[in-house]
Amino acid sequence: MILAIESSCDESAIAVFDPSIGLVEESVFSQIDLHAQYGGVVPDLASREHLKYFPLLLDQLDLSNYAPKLTQIAVTYGPGLAGCLSIGAMLAKGLSFAYELPLVGINHLRAHAWSPFISMHASNRGSFSSVLGDCLPHLGLLVSGGNTLLFEINCKKEIQVLAETVDDAAGEALDKGGKLLGLAYPAGPKIESLARQGDPCAYEFPKAMARRKDARFSFSGLKTSLRYKLDAMDASEIAENLPCICASYQFSVMQQLIQKTKFMLEAKAYRSIGLSGGVANNQYLRQALNKLAGNYRIPFLGSSAKHSGDNAGMIAFAAFVDAGGGCKDRPKQTLKIVPALRLTE
Repeated sequence: MILAIESSCDESAIAVFDPSIGLVEESVFSQIDLHAQYGGVVPDLASREHLKYFPLLLDQLDLSNYAPKLTQIAVTYGPGLAGCLSIGAMLAKGLSFAYELPLVGINHLRAHAWSPFISMHASNRGSFSSVLGDCLPHLGLLVSGGNTLLFEINCKKEIQVLAETVDDAAGEALDKGGKLLGLAYPAGPKIESLARQGDPCAYEFPKAMARRKDARFSFSGLKTSLRYKLDAMDASEIAENLPCICASYQFSVMQQLIQKTKFMLEAKAYRSIGLSGGVANNQYLRQALNKLAGNYRIPFLGSSAKHSGDNAGMIAFAAFVDAGGGCKDRPKQTLKIVPALRLTE
């Protein structure tokens, strides 16, 4: 069994994974309501909350039930907020020392990349390796508040970045756009909800990096365009047309993601499409990619809601499926955090 710890940002999470069964226990404490008061994550406050809630999560877990069967401790060592990563790493080192277990550092982004396969493992435990092989090479889209990446997992389970943002991440663009519209943090889900009532063609927003062969994303210009449009409107006009503004703004963000994914599918034959990260919960994006996968007659693998945000389940699963992508740390407990860690590191 693998015990996993996640603390890269504002979620304190612990999970236990048994390769023969799957995820047997998962616990997450989210700080969203606390940070919403400040319009975003406050790093020092997030660190303090981790110190408060990890002991409670460990008590709920009751390690005595799993200790005899544990074979390793896995922990996020980057990317993320330095103070938050440090707390998770210190906890993992302490447990590794106490139970005399090897410690492995997991790249948070690689865990996201593999998260769409968690459900597949649960359904095909006995034949997971074979089923996984049928889905490689895999084209993945990772979309969150801090990252926007298109990547490939090849038949050797090696990961290569195909396209990434040059400025804001898609989730960041949605949250910042929502803030301009007066929506509370996190604004992405609120924009999605309002967009369902609006016309996505009501307003024109730029679609950056529109050239098909440009393997980059960009969202900062979109946010600036929204600000200029709102400056030209009075408060009553904004309120009256808010659903249409949200629909049009979301449409521009999502179309960039969808069109770049489509271009990659046209450039090379992939055997599956994946979607992960917090924005993977956006139903417009999920349905569009599901349809795109259907057009190419390949499966669409979207992270489940509980595994799309920050969670320890995906950290444990990555330690199992992506053993070569971890950072081993035995026997000296010298694992170092890397706040700016990249997907391919």
